[in-house]
Amino acid sequence: MIGIFDSGSGGLTVMRAIRDRLPSSDILYFGDIKNAPYGSRSREELSVLTVQAIKYLQDQGAGSLVSACNSVSASLAVSLFDAFSIAPQSLIEMVGPTVAYFRNSKARILLCATPATIQSGIYQNAFLMVGQKIETVALPNLAGAIEFGAPADEIEGNIRQAFENISHDSFDVLILACTHYPLAMESFQKVLGTGKAIFDPATVVAERVERQFWPREAGDSKTRFVISKDSDAFRGLVSRLFPDTTCTIEVIE
Repeated sequence: MIGIFDSGSGGLTVMRAIRDRLPSSDILYFGDIKNAPYGSRSREELSVLTVQAIKYLQDQGAGSLVSACNSVSASLAVSLFDAFSIAPQSLIEMVGPTVAYFRNSKARILLCATPATIQSGIYQNAFLMVGQKIETVALPNLAGAIEFGAPADEIEGNIRQAFENISHDSFDVLILACTHYPLAMESFQKVLGTGKAIFDPATVVAERVERQFWPREAGDSKTRFVISKDSDAFRGLVSRLFPDTTCTIEVIE
């Protein structure tokens, strides 16, 4: 079984991409809505929350893991391999597949993410390791606004404010380094213009999942959602993104 964890509903964009590639796999999704958003939390808090999420997924029988939260750094995940007896090839995070995709690109990259992701420097350092320097912009309140169902004009205003001092001619592609952000793709396109390239890492993460977990994770197409706090917004997104999927949504305290 593949276990996916995120701070809330953002990881559903990654799960959708994974499900498209691996329709027969059994998937357990854990969304920690009670503690969302992760993007403004300290590294110490993220460490505790990550340990809890991994332990829960393992206890439920997940042998392959996907960290769909960019705020949980790859270095943190790697440090847990020994503690949780996780083989490196059994855990996939967001940074590695994204950087690998752009490894030979000459595009000028602007990466937008939560403050925790930007401050960690994990994307900046990873890109430097492949000889590229990127620019970044933090969106402090966007993930939370999306998570809790803020109206479209508020979401668009949040994005517009973050980009007001950034020239659209200064970059070629925008990387959405928060899994919540693709849920606001239309708002990003309105602010930046429909001609600007916007990259959703979910596609390359799903490709990595297929390459590493298949055919080991062939199953019966079972889908299970578990959340730490009930949310109408989460339930609505599940219905929209997985309209033909028979599944359960459980709330645990």
